[in-house]
This record gives sequence, structure tokens and C-alpha cells, in this order.
Amino acid sequence: MKKLLVIATTFAALSSVVVADIQAPPGSTYTSSRKLGRAFSNILYGLVEIPEQIVRKNEQYGRKGGSTYGTVDGTSRALRRLGYGFYELFTFTCPTYRGTFKPPYERCGEDNRIEMNPHDGLSEFPPELGFETGFDHVRSQKY
Repeated sequence: MKKLLVIATTFAALSSVVVADIQAPPGSTYTSSRKLGRAFSNILYGLVEIPEQIVRKNEQYGRKGGSTYGTVDGTSRALRRLGYGFYELFTFTCPTYRGTFKPPYERCGEDNRIEMNPHDGLSEFPPELGFETGFDHVRSQKY
């Protein structure tokens, strides 16, 4: 009986020490198919940045700022998004950003999630026009 108790206690002690991490690695959600999807969305919907920035700059700086600075900034963002889209389209099979399929855009925030930086950052996917969204990967809109 003592042997069985000692074996059971030893087994319990050793099995509680051995714990495996079964979570997926941080970059596992970024695959070549997601990179291809980002490429298509940036190419097809990148022009949405122009009206989006006009509205944002209009709220921030007024009507004249929205029509001038918003147009210039939106065009700049749309062209950058188009460039990133074609870059990711031609390299979607290769892990190009630090050996991963993550987007090469600037990152901000504490947890390095891709967030909207209103002055110079890009989110992973283009903004959605409209007031309803079913996705949590787009920027929220103020109405």
C-alpha cells in the first residue's frame, strides 16, 4: 500500500510539473492566403481612403481642411495602399516581412496589433464606407 501511495504521489507531482503549451504561435494567423486577400483588398478598395480622409480631415480641421488636406492625404494613402497591394500580390507565396506573412506597414499600440494611426499609419485592410460593419478588423466610424 505504501508503494502504491508513493508511486501515485510521484506520478501526480511529476505530471503537474510537465505542462505543454498547446497554443498556436503568434504568427500562425498570418498565412499566404491572408496575404493574398490583403493584396486584393488593398488593390480593389484602396481608393476608399480618399473619401475616408476627406471626412476625417473635415471633422478634425473643418471644411477647407477636409477638401484640400483630406484629398491630398487620401490620395497619398490610396497610392501607398495600391503599392503595398501589388507588392503583396507578387510576393504572396514568400514570407517577406521578417520571415513571416505579416503586413509590412507601420505598427502602433502596446500589443503590436495593426491599428489606425490617423496621421501616417495604415490598417491591415482598407476602411469600410457606411455605418454598419460585421467585422472587427476595420476602423470604427463616427456618425
